[in-house]
Amino acid sequence: MIRSSSRFASSLDSLDALVRRLVRATMAALPAGMIVAGAALAALAPRAAHADATAICYNCPPEWADWASQIKAIEQKTGIRVPFDNKNSGQSIAQLMAEQKSPVADVVYLGVSSAFQAKDKGVIQPYKPAHWDDIPANMKDPQGYWFTIHSGTLGFFVNKDALEGKPVPRSWADLLKPEYKGMIGYLDPSSAFVGYAGAVAVNQALGGTLENFEPGLDWFRKLKANAPIVPKQTAYARVMSGEIPILLDYDFDAYRAKYKDHANVEFVIPREGTISVPYVMSLVKGAPHEANGKKVLDFVLSDEGQKLWAEAYLRPVRASAMNADTAAKFLPASDYARAKPVDFGKMAEKQASFGERYLQVMH
Repeated sequence: MIRSSSRFASSLDSLDALVRRLVRATMAALPAGMIVAGAALAALAPRAAHADATAICYNCPPEWADWASQIKAIEQKTGIRVPFDNKNSGQSIAQLMAEQKSPVADVVYLGVSSAFQAKDKGVIQPYKPAHWDDIPANMKDPQGYWFTIHSGTLGFFVNKDALEGKPVPRSWADLLKPEYKGMIGYLDPSSAFVGYAGAVAVNQALGGTLENFEPGLDWFRKLKANAPIVPKQTAYARVMSGEIPILLDYDFDAYRAKYKDHANVEFVIPREGTISVPYVMSLVKGAPHEANGKKVLDFVLSDEGQKLWAEAYLRPVRASAMNADTAAKFLPASDYARAKPVDFGKMAEKQASFGERYLQVMH
């Protein structure tokens, strides 16, 4: 009986010890669990804040129009992060249409004729940003669906070192010469706005109109013999590397290469003529971060934003942002006089049909 009592007492002692160990373990675990949970919440908090401070822009590529500097300034000034995006105008509109029921983007950057399409497709909404009244009437949608932020003039962006001793071409006719075979590039006119702008430029320079694309299409037929390179996205790096010695592109890319990257390049406005075209921005319909998107649109038209465009050799829509030193680096006004006006509404109307005809000619 004594032995049984001793065993019972011993069992109680063991049970008590076990309970004490469990309590200690539990007490030790509780703060640890709380720390882990706290750490997890702390880790999630910046992500949530980060998401709240984001604006998604479609077609904001760092290599084009010095979007890299503009986006850096947006984040520094407003705290809003804008991820780089390498879509072109056509790809952006297609994506916006696919996402209409659940939008992802907040703002979009487009060539002007693509903006007419975006409005027609119902993927953008009106917003009149700060400095709206400074934008010329022909450079904005009267309801605010889109507005110009800057313009460029189309011509030849030439890497002279990559020409292998050949002369810099001076005309649309020069590009058809066999000596430039494999050296000419342009963005796909059936998708990228700059490609379509180039097609409109050559067509108009050779006597065509927006009702008659035959002169331009005939030029592309002849250019096929020179095996042109036709990327879908911005090709600045490919010109700089010499892979594409001659690119149909805007003046601002060539000036950037010459004055900022110190490359041996030249910008040529072809003898037969060209066009100057605006690039615009819009607020996406149903933008998930609408307030942030509006702040981005306000910034690109602000004094600081417009000055940055000018420093990237774009013509800011607010002309006062262009200082004399920057303007002096452009080709003379006599060269720019060869850039003729174009009806941007009709240009937009004809874009899809031209794209179809271009594909028939080139494939």
